[in-house]
Amino acid sequence: MAGTVHLGTQGWNYDAWVGPFYPPRTRAVEYLTVYARAFDTVEVDSTFYAVPAAKTVRQWAQRTPAHFTFSLKMPQEITHERRLRGCGDLTAEFLDRARELEGKLAVVLLQFGPDFGPAELPALAEFLPTLPNDIRFAVEFRQRGWIYDGVLALLSEHGVALTLADGKWIPRKQVLSLAERPTADFTYVRWLGSREIVDFSRVQVDRTRDLETWAGVLERLERDGRTIYGYFNNHFSGHSPASARDLQRLLHQTPVDPERIGEQMTLF
Repeated sequence: MAGTVHLGTQGWNYDAWVGPFYPPRTRAVEYLTVYARAFDTVEVDSTFYAVPAAKTVRQWAQRTPAHFTFSLKMPQEITHERRLRGCGDLTAEFLDRARELEGKLAVVLLQFGPDFGPAELPALAEFLPTLPNDIRFAVEFRQRGWIYDGVLALLSEHGVALTLADGKWIPRKQVLSLAERPTADFTYVRWLGSREIVDFSRVQVDRTRDLETWAGVLERLERDGRTIYGYFNNHFSGHSPASARDLQRLLHQTPVDPERIGEQMTLF
């Protein structure tokens, strides 16, 4: 049985996308609804900064079609400030808000900072068993020292995915090899990039070869029946909607052209 590859971007609230992606004169309040005409999933970055109001989460769900899903970043107070310690109440509060999405909740991502090293393993080992079974979780490490058999076994024990992150912290070759050693029943991928890019309205770095390599990996995973969630950052090439569409083409999916989104808007 073939799997499914769900591709999207990290966030949707970018004024620079108006014109190159969102139709001209699209208002900020319409961004998410219009975005969902092109992609079937998104990673929410704003939850990294604060636990969202229940009303806000419900509005996200209401503005998107039934098949659409959201992945949410765990608040930085949990992952960066408290470093997984003494945060049970806050974690429970956040997960309750995440559940407001009901069937539209894809994954909750725990993204750790570059200073969160393997010495923090006891905190991680104590935290993972507290996570509920009704939500999918993924972790992203930004130190190579985390990548060894003991950590992979710990994640596997709790069904938590090790994020395959294409960034500067772990060599791509090593990241790609980890695709063959899953720790959960789904795969979570993040395409990051250089913070030197500040113009998000256009592609500025040709990442064709990188995407071709990734397409080969994702096609194998898809043939193996895996569900894959993958999200592009603007910094990957300059304009994440274009990167996501390029990978969709390589995977023989049919991307939605921005001009078609504009045509759809005239129907509403």
